[in-house]
Amino acid sequence: MGECYDNFYHEHFWKPWAIAMSNSSAGTSSKPRAASSQPSDTSSKRKRGVFQKELQHMMYGFGDDPNPLPESVALMEDIVVEYVTGLVHKAQDIGSQRGKLSVEDFLYLIRKDLPKLNRCTELLSMNEELKQARKVFDPDEEKLRKAFEVDESAEG
Repeated sequence: MGECYDNFYHEHFWKPWAIAMSNSSAGTSSKPRAASSQPSDTSSKRKRGVFQKELQHMMYGFGDDPNPLPESVALMEDIVVEYVTGLVHKAQDIGSQRGKLSVEDFLYLIRKDLPKLNRCTELLSMNEELKQARKVFDPDEEKLRKAFEVDESAEG
């Protein structure tokens, strides 16, 4: 069992990671591509390191070193950006049929991934609760102006 697991691990995790790391040091794309042998336009044009701090914290939260290797963070960033970009493009394709992009397009795309779907719906409902709470405490300037006008006319 151990040898079988080691072979599986080597073929599916270590080998792609090692290839990606050797490619990133050689100046090519830092992620092996299954669908294409050329780097995508988005990976070569985008600004790198935008999510570096957030990914370092997330990697640490999932058991990595507090200061992971910059190459590991760069690889994670490439993976995340590629996933999100692909998701947005698919959502745009779905939304273009109706003429606009909506949250439901994204929920439709992740409908089979229940943990993601549940987390997204939870975050959306919390966002709605926060909006309602802000409305309660947010002074409506128009209402305040009218209230002061009424008070001033009553005094004068």
